[in-house]
Amino acid sequence: MAGVKHDDIDVVQIYDSFTITVLLTLEALGFCPRGEGGAFVSDGKTRPGGRFPMNTSGGGLSYCHPGMFGIFLIIEAVRQLRGECGARQVPDARLSLISGTGAFLSSNSTCILGVD
Repeated sequence: MAGVKHDDIDVVQIYDSFTITVLLTLEALGFCPRGEGGAFVSDGKTRPGGRFPMNTSGGGLSYCHPGMFGIFLIIEAVRQLRGECGARQVPDARLSLISGTGAFLSSNSTCILGVD
């Protein structure tokens, strides 16, 4: 609906309530085929400096998880797009995808933010 392709996205923020949530979300969004989420992330492409920048603040499982974590995904996406992230900055970030799954993995919200 946003008129962008997967390759257009510079940085991805996915709600990681559980490790499996990230894998299921990557698959559901079409970044990899269903059942291949584990293989998709296993080569380190999502680590800092990797070719698929994801959860650049560290994510909820390793950074903080106060309950309503979704706002932190949006804040990190905006900071990345503004170039305010210092050592964790994704160079030339222009488009960020944010996705959150909730309600016992039964609902999802995804948005794409960008800069002109």
